[in-house]
Amino acid sequence: MKRFDDELEMDEKTNSATARKEYVKYGVMVILILALAVALVFLLRPKKEETLGTGPDKQTEAPETTTNMENQQTENLETETEEPVQILTAGTIPETSEQTIGIDVAKYQGVIDWKKVAAQGIEFAMIRVGYRSLELGTMHEDEMARYNLQEACKYGIKLGAYYFSSAVTKEEAEEEADWVAELISQYPITYPVAYDCEGFDNEKNRHFGLTKEERSDIAKAFMDRIYEHGYTPMLYAAKNELANDTKWETADLEKHYRVWVSHYNTIAETDYAGAYAMWQYTNQGTVDGISGNVDLNIAYFGYEGTEAPHSSILPEQVTANVEALMNFEEVNEEVTAKNKTNLRDKPSQGDDSTVVLQLVNGETAVRTGVSKSGWSRVEYNGETYYAVSSYLTTDLSAPAQMDTPVDDDGIKTEFTACNDVVTAKIEVNLRTLPSVTMEESQIAATLYHGETVTRTGINTDYGWSRVEYNGQTLYCVSSYLQAAE
Repeated sequence: MKRFDDELEMDEKTNSATARKEYVKYGVMVILILALAVALVFLLRPKKEETLGTGPDKQTEAPETTTNMENQQTENLETETEEPVQILTAGTIPETSEQTIGIDVAKYQGVIDWKKVAAQGIEFAMIRVGYRSLELGTMHEDEMARYNLQEACKYGIKLGAYYFSSAVTKEEAEEEADWVAELISQYPITYPVAYDCEGFDNEKNRHFGLTKEERSDIAKAFMDRIYEHGYTPMLYAAKNELANDTKWETADLEKHYRVWVSHYNTIAETDYAGAYAMWQYTNQGTVDGISGNVDLNIAYFGYEGTEAPHSSILPEQVTANVEALMNFEEVNEEVTAKNKTNLRDKPSQGDDSTVVLQLVNGETAVRTGVSKSGWSRVEYNGETYYAVSSYLTTDLSAPAQMDTPVDDDGIKTEFTACNDVVTAKIEVNLRTLPSVTMEESQIAATLYHGETVTRTGINTDYGWSRVEYNGQTLYCVSSYLQAAE
């Protein structure tokens, strides 16, 4: 039994010694592996001075090969240096992401009934405040700017503005921006202030021949200055001009400024692929309160309130400039009616004008202005009225010319036959008879600029044209027509 125990004890000692040797061996291996790993990490660690250098006196030769990590670092560096998108916006009113519906207007919309416009749900109006002429380069205020700003605001429509530019230098563009900022400072401008440059492909216009780089730099000068005045700048341009950097440096401009794209389309959205914040989707819109067509827009943003004017000075209250659509040549002469003619409060035969009284042959008025559009401005009993020029004469002794009678065979007015396609200069009423005074003469339709009709006859004595419109023979004042393009 003792021997067995001794042998067992010896075996245990032997086994114990063997186990200790194994533990030591494994421990050494682990230590060696860890040491090797540390050494590899140290050896493979890129040295700063080998990649970036430590100063002008120490630069080592670049390695012949580049690792994936170094490629990624280069790509990241290029991404970091690419110019970031940073749209310039100004104002204090929080902006929303809701879509809003608006119009843009100028003097060509005539006298707008803004109360009716507001009742149609129009939320904002981009109002042309001025323009630089295309040939001479002189700056002008839109004749209806202040009235439109005043009345749109009065009925709760939020205001934006735009300027029609033909600037050929950055200095001119900055001059325009300063001029705009001063004019609008008394009004609550909440929506952007846009730069509108058109007609530069017409060789008659002063900005013909500018490169797209020059044109874009000029636009930037305007928009940067507008931003300095505290307004959000925006660029207005047509889709075909913006797409693929065709006429503008669009890819650069859209990184810094909001874009208002014009693209008239019959579908529910434009297929313009660039970035844009506002879309002018038609120039044939109809809105109650506006005679004729008007541009309609969708803005992909809105505002929770209305900005305060930048100036503490209240704007002067103005009345509508009823002569905004036509230029009157100043004259001073006595006139009478060839027979009788209506004296109106506006030079228009539309629903927006009112017949105040009639001037009959033998009564005289003082004509103070004549427009090529066929209207005369007259002073009668101390008041200013407007009459169709073809119904007036300076021959005060001329006998009254009676209206052409109507019998069962129709109108006896003699028309010289013709066959040409015409449109309205702006708009013109089409009547059932060639007269504005006879009760039987009713307004059957209104022809707007861009719509065409065939003129089949013309009478030069009374200034009337006979036209075919939707299968009807109607009559209108010739001076309101022009040849269709």
